[in-house]
Amino acid sequence: MSKIDWQAEVTKRQDAILADLQTLLKIKSERDTAHKTPDKPLGPGPAKALDAMLTIGRRDGFTTKNVDNVAGRIAYGSGNEILGIFGHLDVVPAGDDWATDPYQPVIKDGRIYARGTADDKGPAIAAYYGLKIVKELSLPVHKQIHYIFGTDEESEWVGIHRYMETEPAPDFGFSPDAEFPIINGEKGIADFTITVLPPKTPQHGDYTLASFQAGLRTNMVPGRAQAVVSGANPGELQQHFDSFLASHPVDGTITGTGDNQLTLTVTGKVAHASTPDQGINAAVYLAQFLNSQPLAGRGAAYVKVIADYLANDFDGTKLGIAHHDTLMGDLSASADLFLFDAAKQEAMVTVNVRYPQGTTDKRMNQQIVDTIGADVVTSTIVGDPEVPHYVSGDDPLVQTLLQVYTDHTGQPGHEQIIGGGTYGRIIPRGVAFGAELPDTESVMHQANEYMPLAELWLATAIYADAIYRLAQ
Repeated sequence: MSKIDWQAEVTKRQDAILADLQTLLKIKSERDTAHKTPDKPLGPGPAKALDAMLTIGRRDGFTTKNVDNVAGRIAYGSGNEILGIFGHLDVVPAGDDWATDPYQPVIKDGRIYARGTADDKGPAIAAYYGLKIVKELSLPVHKQIHYIFGTDEESEWVGIHRYMETEPAPDFGFSPDAEFPIINGEKGIADFTITVLPPKTPQHGDYTLASFQAGLRTNMVPGRAQAVVSGANPGELQQHFDSFLASHPVDGTITGTGDNQLTLTVTGKVAHASTPDQGINAAVYLAQFLNSQPLAGRGAAYVKVIADYLANDFDGTKLGIAHHDTLMGDLSASADLFLFDAAKQEAMVTVNVRYPQGTTDKRMNQQIVDTIGADVVTSTIVGDPEVPHYVSGDDPLVQTLLQVYTDHTGQPGHEQIIGGGTYGRIIPRGVAFGAELPDTESVMHQANEYMPLAELWLATAIYADAIYRLAQ
């Protein structure tokens, strides 16, 4: 480790770190295109968070640039090469089940709670203060350092892609948006919207599905699902529903809405779509229940597809897309967005897939249709999938960051490949580095998200040291 007492430098700045972090956490920077304007194409929240971050940078004497209110840069140093740091200021929707206001930070029991504490405002501020410490100590750097902020990482990456179109790309760098000791490989990411077709032969039953809805984003396991069902025997359906809830790991309610209509609500557990096995998908359990009942029409076909091909199918086996790679491991599949509306003739499910090298989005799309049946569903690739990404463990970038981690924690570093997607993959020599420690509970995208303050301080020291070493 370098002779600088990085942790002591962080300790001097703890109050300032918390103040700036809380400024960002109070901004509801969810993507909100319903309220977009020509100068704020992702909505007011992401633009406000970007402005706040760049304002902090200017306050501290850095040069800054705002790229179309969707991305920005805080810059320091000079040299022929550019070291990139990639953070994001947007957050996923807060969702339900918070014990506190998700946009009013609370410090309790050594943790700071709010949406974005772990993903990614807490780590982003830690890396920023790492850069600030290097600057304030007047340490020699021999490279340009560009700290680049996006505002749409949780959705379509509009900000970072716009930045890469108009600004110089860093030669190498890291994103503080995952976990230590390092993430030098990321699986590909593809979304598939499966549309369930009307059955060719009439399906009769005692109940009709009017609507089914669940999910907030394609990268979040839905923790809540709701369906509206009509039929002549609501009391019998309620008895069956109560029995189902008693034998499955979900909670639920059923209420009458008149005209023999019932609204069924199931509550599970939100998780990141890259680790669907860590959540409890409320939608698939609701579909499993409805599939056990005598439904009529297209609604019956819809819940049957979910129950037969998507329920607890974390590796894509039921969908026919399972794939294993020696380096990158297994594919994961998470059904995250559900929409059925009988009146509008909509019957869709969007599945988020994290896939290793050796398969492709087009191949998986065809496999889905072949497995379920072209007479039952269609499948469409959503947007532009991200291909698998890997930086060799022998790369000096990886070696340097692992050494920094070991020097500060006393723990051996090692390569890791994840299903999550970070800005680390935006350049060929890009990785993710922290800020979550290996044994820390992962609460990204969940209610009551938090970051331990001890980890915030440690990450800041690690980032300061890493930036200094990489800039030599």
